[in-house]
Amino acid sequence: MTILIADDDSDDRLFMERALRQSGYTQIIQFVEDGEELMDYLYRKGHYTEQNAPWPNLLILDLNMPRKNGFQALSEIKDDSKLRRLPVVVMTTSSADEDILKTYTLGVNSFVTKPFNFNRLVEMVGALKTYWMDTVKLP
Repeated sequence: MTILIADDDSDDRLFMERALRQSGYTQIIQFVEDGEELMDYLYRKGHYTEQNAPWPNLLILDLNMPRKNGFQALSEIKDDSKLRRLPVVVMTTSSADEDILKTYTLGVNSFVTKPFNFNRLVEMVGALKTYWMDTVKLP
């Protein structure tokens, strides 16, 4: 099982990894820093190969990233028949209704707002892990 996290903020990436590990997730966590790198990872372009870019079972996607934002990446993923089955959870600082509506219109599987408290992040990530990794059947 591999979780791929697309987030440009290095502190958020560190907190996410710590929260996942504290929640008992022991498998692979991969990171990309923007939407362009995300798409390279998924298409295994540039320096990404099958050996260093295992196929993710879950993508956690931030919306506010440079070069290609989360909306653009989500749209590309859900428009591609080879990528669209990848479960995508948007985790972002936004709680704007228009962002929530737009991501669901584009095909996101879940939308959560990043908590500002690490203990709450651990709880949220634990719930995501339980649901996406331990409960549902993934393609």
